[in-house]
Amino acid sequence: MKILKLLLIICLLSISLISNSQSLNNTKMDGYRPIWFELGQKYEYGDKYSGALGTYTAKHVPLAIYSPEADKTFFVYGGTKSEGERYLLCMIGEFNHITGMVSKPTVVYDKQGVNDPHDNPSIMIDNNHYIWVFVSGRGQKRPGFKFRSVKPLCIDKFEEITTEEFTYPQPWKTDLGYFHFFTKYTGNRELYIESSSDGVNWTADKLFVSIAENEGEDSGHYQTSNVFNNKTLGTFFNRHPQGDVDRRTDLYYVQSSDLGKTWTTIKDDILNLPITQMSTPALAVEYASKGMNLYVKDMGFDSEGKPACLYIRSNGHEPGPKSAPYEWCITKWDGFDWKTYVVCESDHNYDMGSLYISDGDWKIVGPTEKSPQAWGVGGEVALWESEDKGETWNRKMVLTKGSEFSHSYVRRPVNYKAPFCFFWADGDSHNFSKSELYFGDFDGNIYKMPYEMKESFEAAERVR
Repeated sequence: MKILKLLLIICLLSISLISNSQSLNNTKMDGYRPIWFELGQKYEYGDKYSGALGTYTAKHVPLAIYSPEADKTFFVYGGTKSEGERYLLCMIGEFNHITGMVSKPTVVYDKQGVNDPHDNPSIMIDNNHYIWVFVSGRGQKRPGFKFRSVKPLCIDKFEEITTEEFTYPQPWKTDLGYFHFFTKYTGNRELYIESSSDGVNWTADKLFVSIAENEGEDSGHYQTSNVFNNKTLGTFFNRHPQGDVDRRTDLYYVQSSDLGKTWTTIKDDILNLPITQMSTPALAVEYASKGMNLYVKDMGFDSEGKPACLYIRSNGHEPGPKSAPYEWCITKWDGFDWKTYVVCESDHNYDMGSLYISDGDWKIVGPTEKSPQAWGVGGEVALWESEDKGETWNRKMVLTKGSEFSHSYVRRPVNYKAPFCFFWADGDSHNFSKSELYFGDFDGNIYKMPYEMKESFEAAERVR
C-alpha cells in the first residue's frame, strides 16, 4: 500500500511538472499583469535599474498601434502569470475605442521561465491588416521570433513565422515595404537592418553600425527609430566606448528614403555601410569629451520631416546623486544645424517618456516628477508642452499624484487616438511588487487596466 501511494505521488508530481512546462502560447490571461524586474547590478542607491518594466525597453519600438480600420489600439507588453511571479509572457491586448473596453490579453509567446523583459515584444500591422509581434531574444543566449496573427486585426491566435537572432526589435511598415532595425551581440552590441516585401521573406541581416574607437576593440550602440510620411526611415543612436554599455555617449542620426538601400546624413551626404568611424558626418552631438552619458528615449519628425530626439544625459551610469543631474533633452535639426535644449530634470537614467510632435505644439509625457521611491526608475507622470518647437518647455499638468508606486516607461502608440494616447506600468522601484498597466490622454484622463478579468471584455477603471 505504501509503495502504491508513493507511486501515485510520483505520478501526480510528474503530471504537475509536465503541466507547468506546457507553453501558454495563444491562451488568454484573466487580466493585465505586467512584469517586475531587477538587473542585479547593485549600488548605494539601489539597482542600476529595477521596477515596473512591462513596457520596457526604450529600444523596443513601437509597442502600440492604433488601427482606424478596427477603431482599436493594439498594444504589446511583458506580462507575468501572477502577482507573486517573475515569469515573462510576451503579451498583446486591445482597447476598443467604440466600447471603451479592453479585451482579455493573449499570450503570443511564453518565454518558458525567462524573467527578463529585455525579451519583451514589439508590434507592426501589415498592409493586409495582419498583426505582427516581434519577440526579442537576448544576444545569442535566446533567439528572437516573428509571429503573425492568424486573422487580420485579431489577437486571438498567432503563428510563428521565423526564429532568428535579434534583440531590441524595431519593425516598421512603409509605402516601400517592411523594415526592421535590430541589434545583435556581435562586437558586443552592433546594429543591424533587414527589409521585406511581404513580412515573411526578409533580406539577409546587414551590419548597420559598428563604431569602435580603435581597430579590434568592441563596439556597442542603442537606437530609437521612426518613419516620416510612410517613407523616410530615421534613427538616432549612441555609441559605447570599448563596448562598455555603462559609458554610452554621443548622438548620431542617419536616414533612408529607399527602404534602406541608401543611407544619408541629415544633409544628404551618402554614407557607406557599416558606419564605423566616430568622426562620421552622422554625428549630431558629441558628449564623450564632456564625460557625459546619453540614454536615447524617443524620436519624431516635424511636418517638414526634420527629426528630433528625446534623451536623458547624465554624469554616469550609477544611480543616485553621483550621476546627477539627469537632464531630459531635445536635440533637433532646425534646417541648418543640430540644436539641443533642456526640458527638465528627473532622478534616474532609466526614466522614460515619449515625444509628440505636431504643428501646433510639441509634447512630452513621462515620469519627470519626484518618485515615490527616491533615485529609482520612474516617478509621477507629467505632461510637458512647448509652443516654440521644442526650444522652451512648460509643465502643463501632473497626471499622477500621491502614488504608492512609481510609474515608468510611458510609451506612444503609432497613430495614437484618445483616450489611448500613451500607456505605461507602475511598481515599486526598488523592491519586488505588483505591477499594473495604465493609459491616458492629453486632457488628463487616466485609466487603469483590470488586473483580474472575468469577462472577455471589460472596462478600464478611470482613476483620474
